[in-house]
Amino acid sequence: MLFFPFMEEGHMLPLVDMAKLFAAHGARITILTTPVNASIIRPTIDDCVQLHIISFPSLEFGLPEGCENRKFTIPVDLHINFFKAVASLRHPFDSVLGDLRPDCVVTDMFLPWTYYVAAARGIPRLVFHGSNNFSLCIMDAYERCRPLVGEDESFVLPSLPHRIELLKTQAMDIHKLAGTSMEFMLEIFKEMNEVEPKSYGTVMNSFYELEPEYVDHHREAMGRRVWNVGPVSLCNQDVTYKSARGGEQPTLASECLKWLDKKPRGSVVYICFGSKGLFSVSQLKEMALGLEASNHSFIWVVRNGDNNWFPEGYDKRIKGRGMVIRGWAPQLLILNHIAVGGFVTHCGWNSSLEGICAGLSMVTWPLYAEQFYNEKLLVEVLKIGVGVGSKVYDLNPEARPILEASIIELAVRNLMGEGEEADERRRRAKILGENARRAIEKGGSSYNEIEKLMQELINQRKHV
Repeated sequence: MLFFPFMEEGHMLPLVDMAKLFAAHGARITILTTPVNASIIRPTIDDCVQLHIISFPSLEFGLPEGCENRKFTIPVDLHINFFKAVASLRHPFDSVLGDLRPDCVVTDMFLPWTYYVAAARGIPRLVFHGSNNFSLCIMDAYERCRPLVGEDESFVLPSLPHRIELLKTQAMDIHKLAGTSMEFMLEIFKEMNEVEPKSYGTVMNSFYELEPEYVDHHREAMGRRVWNVGPVSLCNQDVTYKSARGGEQPTLASECLKWLDKKPRGSVVYICFGSKGLFSVSQLKEMALGLEASNHSFIWVVRNGDNNWFPEGYDKRIKGRGMVIRGWAPQLLILNHIAVGGFVTHCGWNSSLEGICAGLSMVTWPLYAEQFYNEKLLVEVLKIGVGVGSKVYDLNPEARPILEASIIELAVRNLMGEGEEADERRRRAKILGENARRAIEKGGSSYNEIEKLMQELINQRKHV
């Protein structure tokens, strides 16, 4: 099997984890990537997974040298250049298929052109979605009802297993990209939608017991061939791999663990908004004050580069009770530490599922993409989340409405406090965490899905 991830950590890391899971089932695995991305992947894999490296034409497309991953900050007008550079990998990808002759390729949703290259060589292509069945079902329902949405502030999505109501301001409407600097993404989404039904099927980082009605809806109502093979992050049982995933800073990982070791069981709240979770200075100040007022111990990961937003004397006031980390954090290690009792998340699917695997209830604070849909799953369907009150989808941190410190304080207190509702959320979260671990163990639903898919591919090869 050849795995080809999109060059963004939120897409790349789970697909690498998925490759490791298939390798554990006996598949011979190669991951195709570029030099800079190989340096991110290499510390997280062992000899069971091979890397095949192709060059990335950064300079040819007007990008800074070494700009091979979307974690690099580039001007908005260069985003199209990055995607053009990625699309130019069509010919190297074709050469690799000719050399390796894999039985199938697993490629990211943002690489729709790989379908045509693989099909020309008679190689089945599996699509990797960085999200869950629930969100894909909502996207499908929204596209069906979008022309019918009236003037009301909210609308109910049709024909889903649960009653799901969305505010207009929370919907991921790709058509709003028209006329903007990101208009080129419309063509990518159009091509994605064209080739997905033609591809061999879809592999999902989810497990059946988490969202059974939506796995069934995805397969039956939407007519897609779907294998749920997650949670893929559970392949990282070794502390070394947990520490290296997304960045290699063993000193920081050690500091976090030592700090957490001194805290009582379930007493710490972890706050992280993913690799692209930036906020305005005003919002960061409110967040800082809200966390301080909650009177709970916390680890807070901040992506913003400067510290000018820190309230005066803040470091001194939170000393011993709060740890603020700038940039990367060893999230898997933190979430699974016995001292951590709750998670404030942007509802990106990787983070959401990692929180579920750790058996944690969550404060949900979606920002953009399908994060508002994931919030619905966590809060309304699974009932393990507390919404902070985020209502506006916006990629621009400066344009989002400010959530005041008192609101943040209340959400954290609700999450970490006592009482019937909080206890029930924790009970549900713990059960889901146990189900997640069982899913990838021998005889579990995801374990069996991997076995079935591999056997199907083997049988197909015999008949070629």
